[in-house]
Amino acid sequence: MQNSRTIVDWSVQDTADWLDKEGFDAEVIRNLCEENRLNGKCLLALNESDFTQEPLNKLSLRDRKCLYISCRTLQRENQSLLLDLGLLDLPNSSYYSHNHYHKNEYSDYFDSEHVSPPISEDGRFQKLKPEKTKALIAFLYLVMVTWITAFVMVIVHERVPDMQKYPPLPDIFLDNVPHIPWAFDMCEVTGTFLFTMWMFVLFFHKHRFILMRRFFALSGTVFLLRCVTMIITSLSVPGAHLQCKPPPHTAQDLASKLSRAYFIWCGAGMSIQGVRTCGDYMFSGHTVALTMLNFFITEYTPRPIYYVHTISWMLNMFGIFFILAAHEHYSIDVFVAFYITSRLFLYYHTLSNNQALMQRDSNRTKIWFPLFSYFESGVEGIVPNEYETVSDICNNLWNFCRDMVNTVKTKIIPVRESAKRSLTNVNHPLVQRIGSCTSFGNANTKVE
Repeated sequence: MQNSRTIVDWSVQDTADWLDKEGFDAEVIRNLCEENRLNGKCLLALNESDFTQEPLNKLSLRDRKCLYISCRTLQRENQSLLLDLGLLDLPNSSYYSHNHYHKNEYSDYFDSEHVSPPISEDGRFQKLKPEKTKALIAFLYLVMVTWITAFVMVIVHERVPDMQKYPPLPDIFLDNVPHIPWAFDMCEVTGTFLFTMWMFVLFFHKHRFILMRRFFALSGTVFLLRCVTMIITSLSVPGAHLQCKPPPHTAQDLASKLSRAYFIWCGAGMSIQGVRTCGDYMFSGHTVALTMLNFFITEYTPRPIYYVHTISWMLNMFGIFFILAAHEHYSIDVFVAFYITSRLFLYYHTLSNNQALMQRDSNRTKIWFPLFSYFESGVEGIVPNEYETVSDICNNLWNFCRDMVNTVKTKIIPVRESAKRSLTNVNHPLVQRIGSCTSFGNANTKVE
């Protein structure tokens, strides 16, 4: 009977059978089921405080511990039923009421890292929608911002202060660490490694479109803020080794600026691609890229593979060190870039993982966080770190191509055929109108 019904529907006899299967003796079963009428709902509702009260406190230590472990396992396997019964909040089992903090006593049974929060009426977890259109919009947003950034870099390069009049500013790190010529190239190599790791994560992650959307949106927002800070104040060149001179006046026209901006955009602003710019100091774009990649890799890879997280953090820290060792940025540039990127990432994911914070005042969220409100409107809670095998990815691609072919066959081709048949039909109104116009034209020709 247990296999055909959910635990909520278990009778006292079903519960007795389950206890017998778990290895409890007849005395314990008689005490719990016959005397106290323990059924399936009671099993799901048991918590730690119940084990300190009668009748459970009269059991032996062994029986109490075994029953506690069995009940906890049962509750973990049936979290959706706990939600339906109102014994568990979604997905955050803690809440605020009247300025006091409360903790749900069943929160220990909820494993939020491996559960996708949206729940349907039948207790099953809904499938997260990829929302590919939003991912495309986020990508276009990032492309637009990178174009703006490249153009702003051209402008600030023209405004770079004269190195003869404005020497490098005092800096704790730069004043005490000698210049390493090859360090900046190594910084970009570490960034390439991080980018490769992120590509692997995206390729195998089941919810890759959600990840891409968040990456594009956050990266675009940080670099848009960087455009503002770059153009407001021009800092002096941080190192004497940098040969920074404004371009000649013959290259001040808009076409030349757009051409240089296109060169910067194509090279992604990287020196290993031949891009050399000055004046774009507050704050460091390389630090933004390194930190953003690091946080996304560590967030969307499982905790047990800690070595990936360790490598990611090491590459991030070494990349920052190489930026400073190359004397390409002031220390304040790197610090502000790391702080802004990390805080924005954490704030964004804190809000997206706790939809109750958004839903309490959705209008205010739409006003103050319009981009976030739009992109995360279809995601409720934590995105689980679920991965696909190569065969799964190939099957998905095959199904996508097959669906596209079926769509063309069933929708596009029939519409074209019906349009052709309509135009070849002499009784069709459009054909009759064309014929009448033709006959009218012929009549006019004869009159002439």
